[in-house]
Amino acid sequence: MSDNKEVSFDAKDHQHLRYNPLRDTWVLVSAHRMKRPWAGQVEKPPEEHIPRYDPGNPLCPGNTRANGKVNSHYDSTYVFENDFPALQPDAPDPGSDQHPLFQSKAARGVCKVMCFHPWSDVTLPLMKMHEVVKVIDKWAGLVEELGATYPWVQIFENKGAMMGCSNPHPHCQVWASNFLPNEPALSDRCQRSYYQKHGEPMLQQYARQEAERKERVVVESPDWLAVVPYWATWPYQTLLLPRRHVLRITDLTTEEREGLADIMRRLLTKYDNLFEISFPYSMGWHGAPTGPHLKEDNSHWQLHAHYYPPLLRSAMVKKFMVGYEMLAQEQRDLTPEQAAEKLRNLPEEHYKNRENQEKGGKEKEDGGK
Repeated sequence: MSDNKEVSFDAKDHQHLRYNPLRDTWVLVSAHRMKRPWAGQVEKPPEEHIPRYDPGNPLCPGNTRANGKVNSHYDSTYVFENDFPALQPDAPDPGSDQHPLFQSKAARGVCKVMCFHPWSDVTLPLMKMHEVVKVIDKWAGLVEELGATYPWVQIFENKGAMMGCSNPHPHCQVWASNFLPNEPALSDRCQRSYYQKHGEPMLQQYARQEAERKERVVVESPDWLAVVPYWATWPYQTLLLPRRHVLRITDLTTEEREGLADIMRRLLTKYDNLFEISFPYSMGWHGAPTGPHLKEDNSHWQLHAHYYPPLLRSAMVKKFMVGYEMLAQEQRDLTPEQAAEKLRNLPEEHYKNRENQEKGGKEKEDGGK
């Protein structure tokens, strides 16, 4: 007679697979692995003492960049052509006479750099509301300008040296291409298929479901919702969604842009507060394709932003996408529900503002002695 008792499934203790409908892939969740001891690589924490202005930083106002061009003395957002672009508008066509195993196609486009603020020592969560709104307005303007011609306009931010950011200055990049890149092409196919089967945009229905369930919600407002997605791969990955059906960032109303600025600051403040560092991440916006696709029916699309932070256990321990993830499939340890709870329970006052207030109070107290 067997002594084995039937064990009830618990997502916090038992490995399982979760489906990602945006990519038509599965993620292995192995929460029990968080109990194992760690003796791996330790990353040096990012530099916290960044000068407001550095004459050697090519992104600061008035400074000369590597190609000899000089930045304007900007006091808000500032956009310029990338000095070392991955895409150029006039690249030649490789031609069509090719072997099926050795195919290539023309790749043309433009790459721009966009500074959020003239100061190097601030990031989005530390900027004022109206300053973040200006960033969003500029994003929308660039999508409208470049999207008039190009099928895809990718806005993305790599924040922190851990994510390969070479300049400690608040900025992002905007690449426009004459082709639909792999990730948005896959997302387009998956969203279209879901819409055809269910008659509603996938991510609009998903946002409604998450708002009702609450367990993966990090921050929310009347117009926006930020969640650790059910299928998240990175430990503290989040998905930022509008509640109403919105195709592109250009379609956001004034009120929605203000609401977006608020919820971005709240979300990114929680990120920074998690380990009390300037939290590294890669993020980017996905919306309906542009250029020739502007005349098509893209009702299956829903605007959204992805945040992919690498940190796992502390400011010095990050998740590595190696081995099994590279050769088999995506895998995570901490459950999305556990990650969302940790982020949700963090304060919405930035730790740097709190430290400054405490420092100011201490100085006032010492001065009164």
